[in-house]
Amino acid sequence: MKNLALKKKALEIRKKTFQLIYNSKTGHTGSDLSCTDILVALYYQVMTIDPKNPTMNGRDQYIQSKGHAAEVLWTVLADKGFISEEELQSFSQYGSRLIGHPNNKVAGVEMNTGSLGHGLPVSVGIALAAKLDQKDYHTYTLMGDGELAEGSVWEGAMAAAHYKLDNLTAIIDRNGLQITGASEDVMAVENLVWKWQAFGWDVHKVNGNDLDALVDLLSLQNETKKPRMIIAKTTKGKGVSFAENKAHWHHKVPTPEELEQALAELDQQLEELAHA
Repeated sequence: MKNLALKKKALEIRKKTFQLIYNSKTGHTGSDLSCTDILVALYYQVMTIDPKNPTMNGRDQYIQSKGHAAEVLWTVLADKGFISEEELQSFSQYGSRLIGHPNNKVAGVEMNTGSLGHGLPVSVGIALAAKLDQKDYHTYTLMGDGELAEGSVWEGAMAAAHYKLDNLTAIIDRNGLQITGASEDVMAVENLVWKWQAFGWDVHKVNGNDLDALVDLLSLQNETKKPRMIIAKTTKGKGVSFAENKAHWHHKVPTPEELEQALAELDQQLEELAHA
């Protein structure tokens, strides 16, 4: 099976993230689970990074514009060795650096995010700086689909195309749900392919919970001289049956019984992978 180790890693990250949210009594559970595979593909396969030298020259840049999904990011950073497992357990406690949104006081975090609509414009600036400095690092940013209602996203989209930033990849976590319901009911954004093509981007659609497809696409050389947009169709709450496609799991802490069931389901998926 292709990328078997990555698929196991994604399930392990989901387990640790779910447990972290239960322990801390706070977290954007559904949002974390929908984008786990995207972070695993980037951090474990695609990006050039070094946990032992997190500020190394030429490292790829990752900006999590979808900053509310911080729990899965902290879990990945701890698993990769940017932060300790001990510090991970301090998440959302008084005095901890690990707060409810990415914090650039933490190794591996390039910028503070959480106010939606900022990640893409900042990523445009980072990618443009690479062009001006003749550096070959790549910039990646992850956005939520509800975030697309922010006007700054589209200003960034225009600028990226204008400067031909083929060293920029943006990913939309298209899980279709936000805190108040279905994204198309709150603020319709379709047809996303047409919109981003009209703004001058190289646009691709992918199953955002398919690690094989994600790795193949993210590893594909961009020869278009355009910024790349990946519309990743995901499932909110992916991997946990009672949380999947449920808007109220956007931000929700599991009960002890829900924690037990979720971990059992994820363990079962790990078992199935082991015999695949």
